[in-house]
Amino acid sequence: MRKSPSRWEVAPWSRLRIIRVMLGVVGLCLIAMTLEAPNLFQPRAQLKAVGASTQQELREEIPAKPRRALIDGAKEDLSSTRSPQHHGSSSSGPSSSSKNHPQEEQGLPKPRPVEGGEEERSSPPPASSATALLHAARAARVAGAKMWQLVESNFAASPAAAKQHSSNLTTLASSPPRKNSQCPQVVIVSGDELRGTANVAVIPCGLASGSSVTLVARPLKAHPENSPHIRMLPDGQSDVMVSQFMVELRGLKLVNGEDPPRILHVNPRLRGDWSGNPVIEMNTCYRGQWGAALRCEGWLSPDEEAVDGLPRCENWLREEEGSSSKGSSSNAATRIPGKNANTWLNTWIPEPEKGGLDWRYPFAEERLFVLTIRAGWEGYHVSVDGRHITSFPYRTGFILEEATGFAIGGDVEVRSVVATGLPSSHSVVSSDLPLEESEQYKAPPLPGGSVHLFIGILSASNHFAERMAVRKTWMQSTSIRSSLVVARFFVALHSDLEINLQVREEAEYFGDMVMLPFIDHYDLVVLKTVAICEYAIRNVSAKNVMKTDDDTFVRVETIANLLKNTKKAPGLYMGNINQFHRPLREGKWAVTYEEWPEEEYPPYANGPGYVISSDIAEFILQQQNNHTLRLFKMEDVSMGMWVVQFNLAQAVHYVHNLKFCQWGCVEDYYTAHYQSPRQMLCMWDKLQKGDAQCCNMR
Repeated sequence: MRKSPSRWEVAPWSRLRIIRVMLGVVGLCLIAMTLEAPNLFQPRAQLKAVGASTQQELREEIPAKPRRALIDGAKEDLSSTRSPQHHGSSSSGPSSSSKNHPQEEQGLPKPRPVEGGEEERSSPPPASSATALLHAARAARVAGAKMWQLVESNFAASPAAAKQHSSNLTTLASSPPRKNSQCPQVVIVSGDELRGTANVAVIPCGLASGSSVTLVARPLKAHPENSPHIRMLPDGQSDVMVSQFMVELRGLKLVNGEDPPRILHVNPRLRGDWSGNPVIEMNTCYRGQWGAALRCEGWLSPDEEAVDGLPRCENWLREEEGSSSKGSSSNAATRIPGKNANTWLNTWIPEPEKGGLDWRYPFAEERLFVLTIRAGWEGYHVSVDGRHITSFPYRTGFILEEATGFAIGGDVEVRSVVATGLPSSHSVVSSDLPLEESEQYKAPPLPGGSVHLFIGILSASNHFAERMAVRKTWMQSTSIRSSLVVARFFVALHSDLEINLQVREEAEYFGDMVMLPFIDHYDLVVLKTVAICEYAIRNVSAKNVMKTDDDTFVRVETIANLLKNTKKAPGLYMGNINQFHRPLREGKWAVTYEEWPEEEYPPYANGPGYVISSDIAEFILQQQNNHTLRLFKMEDVSMGMWVVQFNLAQAVHYVHNLKFCQWGCVEDYYTAHYQSPRQMLCMWDKLQKGDAQCCNMR
C-alpha cells in the first residue's frame, strides 16, 4: 500500500513550479536592469545648465566692461568680470585621510564621451530658480552702478577728501588702550534695565581670565509649542510642552549683515529636548556656523576631558533613576535586609558610599536660581546655586576680550546680571586691526609672465580688519613678495557710500583689491568665483587658481610646494572634498527644490580653501561665454558641479586632503578657517618659527 505524503512534504510538481516562478522573477529583474543600465553611468547629481535665454539675460544684467567699475589698486585691467562676495562655505563631509599619505586620489566620476550635443548633457533648471538669481543680479547691478558712480565722482573730485573718510581707520597698531574710566571692573544691570536693551547687558571691555558673570533669574512654566526647534513632534500630537532658555557671551562689534559671534552659548532645556530628559547644551557660533555641541545629560564626564581639573559635565539624578544615582551607589548590588545585618552574603556586597549623589537637574520651573559663568585658564566654568555644573573649553577663534555682551533669551524671567573681575583696559592687540599705511604691506607688481598660483580671496567690503590681518601675515610669504604667487581680494560694493569710499582708498593704496560693481549679496557669491577664474586666466596667466576667504589662514609655501610635487595631470581639483552630501531643506541655510532639485550635491571641495588647474578655470569661462554655465548660490557646490561637467570630456585629478580645514584649525594645517585677526597674527608668528600650530586664544 502506497504511503500518503505527509502534510509537511512538498509534491514534486509544486517544487518544479516554484523553480519556474523564481526563474521568471530573475528574468524580469535582468530585463529591468538592462533597461536602466544607461542610468547607472550618470553622475549622482545630474547636470543641468541654465537655459541660453535666461543666461543671456543674466549676462546683459552684468556688463562685461563697466568702465572703471572693475578696478585693481595696482591699475590692473580685468576684462569682463562679474561677481559679488561673502563666505560661501559649506559643511565639511566625512572623508578619511592618512598621516603617511596626506593626499589621496578619490574614486570619483570618470570621464565619459559626450553624446549628442549640449542638449543631451544638460537641461534648464526650474524657471523660478533662474529667475530668482536673475532678479538678484539685476538688483545688485542696478544699485551697484548708481553706487559706483557716486564713489568715482566723490573720489575723483577730491581724493584728499576721500582719504579723510578712511582716516578714522588708518592708525598705528600700537595705539594706546582705552582709559580705565571706559573699562569698568564691575557691571550691574537690573532686570528692568535689561528689558529696555533687548535683554543684552553690555560689558564694554570684554572679559579676562578670572572674570565672572552672574545671572539671577527664574525659569518660566512650560508652554505648548506646535513647531519646537529642539525636538520632533511625537506622532499624533499637535504640540509639545517646552521650557528652555539661553545665556550667551557675544561679540557686539558687529559687521553689517552678519550675526554677532556667540563666544559661549549655554542652553538649559528643562522640558522639550529630543531626548525626553532635561539637559544643558553648550556651543559656539561664528558667522552662522555652529560648532559641535557639548551636551550634559546627567552623566559624569571622563577625567581626561577635564577643564582646569573640573569635569565637563557633572552628574545628577536622572528621572529614571529615582532616588539612586549614576555612580558606585547606583551600580552596587542590593544588600539583603533583615535583622542580622552581618549576614555572610552582605559581607561580599560593599556598603553604599555615604554622601552619594542626592541632587537633581539644577533648574526647575518657576524656581529662582543663581548662575555664574567664570573664565578660567582653559575654559569657562558654569555653576548654579554655588555648585559646579559644567565646564566648556575655549575654542579657536573665540576671544575673551571680544565678549562685550551678555545676552539672555527664552523662557526665563531675569532679575539681575552682575559682571565682576573685568579688565581695566582693552587688550593692546585688538581683533579690530586698524589699517596701516606702510609700504611693507603694498602688493608687489605683477610679473611679466605666468605665475604658478593665483589666490583669490573673497572679502566683504567692511571687513577692513580681516584684510589687514591677511596683509600682515600670510600675504608676507616669500612666494607672494617675490611675485611667484599672486593674491588679490575680491570685494563687492556696500550699500553705504562712506564704506565704499574707504574701500576705494584702501584699494588705491595697497593695490591688492579687485572691486566689483555690485551691491554685495550672499546669493551672488558664485559670481565672484567666476571673477576669480577670469582674473587668474586673463590678468596673470596662472597655472593654478586657489579660492579662499578673508578669515582663512593659508600656508602659501606649503601649498605651492604641494602643487609642484603633485603628479602633472590636467584637470586638478584639490581640497577637502565631500561626497554624497544632501541639501538642507529646512533652517537658515535651507536650499529649496527650485534652487537645487537633485537629492545630492556633486563631489565638491569646501569653500574656505581649494585649488583648480587653469584648464578647469578656462572651461568655466568658456561655459560662461557660451551661456551654458549653471549658477548656484553656494559657490563651492557650484565649483564641484562645474568640475563634474568638465569631467564629462576630460579626466579630473581629484586630490582630497583634510588639512584644507573647514571647521577651524587642525595640526599641520594647509588652510585654517574661521580665524580672527588676532589668531592670524599668532599663527603667523608661530609659522615664522617653523611651527604650523593653531592658536586657541583666550
